[in-house]
Amino acid sequence: MEFDEVRGVLQPLWDSLGSKSSSHRDSRDEWNAKVREFLDKRNETNREVKELINEVQTQKAIRDEANQRVKELKDVRAELSERLKKVREPLRAKLEEQRENPEEQGGRRRGPPPSKIRADMERLEMIHMTGKLSGGEKAFENKKKELRKALKEATEAQKEGGGIRELKDSVRDAERLQEDAHKSVEKAVTRAQEAHDLMVELSEEVDRLREKANTAHTRLTRSKREADLLHGQYIVSLRCIHSIQDMMKAMELREKKEEEYDGEEKVEVTDLMSRLMSGDTLSTDELMALRRN
Repeated sequence: MEFDEVRGVLQPLWDSLGSKSSSHRDSRDEWNAKVREFLDKRNETNREVKELINEVQTQKAIRDEANQRVKELKDVRAELSERLKKVREPLRAKLEEQRENPEEQGGRRRGPPPSKIRADMERLEMIHMTGKLSGGEKAFENKKKELRKALKEATEAQKEGGGIRELKDSVRDAERLQEDAHKSVEKAVTRAQEAHDLMVELSEEVDRLREKANTAHTRLTRSKREADLLHGQYIVSLRCIHSIQDMMKAMELREKKEEEYDGEEKVEVTDLMSRLMSGDTLSTDELMALRRN
């Protein structure tokens, strides 16, 4: 096959491979860009996952601490509830005693208070000292004795009433403490529940982001595989192009050498013919050279 025929086959093949090589290179670069994109997305998502996991641990610690606080406050509330129960018992008994003796309690309630009786006693003394009291000394003593008795009864009645008030005050104080303890429990429970709900919400977000990161990783792997495949095809096409170029250069070099050789032979034949015409004797090799040409 002549060189021109071979060149006619190799040149179109070289052009086709050049076009395919450029196409492989461009596609490879596009897939490499996707590799970078999915790699950044995966890494960023994994960073968010790490931060959320840390926040989940923080909320878990808050929840556990709040649950421990709930337990402690419930113990305090239980103690105060028991104390309230014990404080209510004597008050209930005292009120029951009053209900069983309504006349006695009613009589005491109708009498004047001790302060009023003391004022009456002081006024009696003043009247007696000024001599304006009618009835004389005997009337003064009788009235004074009557007021002393009334003061004693009023004081005793006040003590009994004061005892009930003290019991009621104790009950109110115990109820207030128990209510405060109950509110503290409710606040701690709310705080624990909020931390738990947030922890669950963050955990769900972690799962969602992990799925997103896995998807990005899958796409990254596929993109890298495609990019590597195209890069391999690009390298093969380059090698084929270089091989064709080497073949064509070798053919051109050989053609050039043959042209130079043919020129040298033509010069040599002309020289031999001139010598032969001039009557020179030619050697056997020279005669054979003239015969070949």
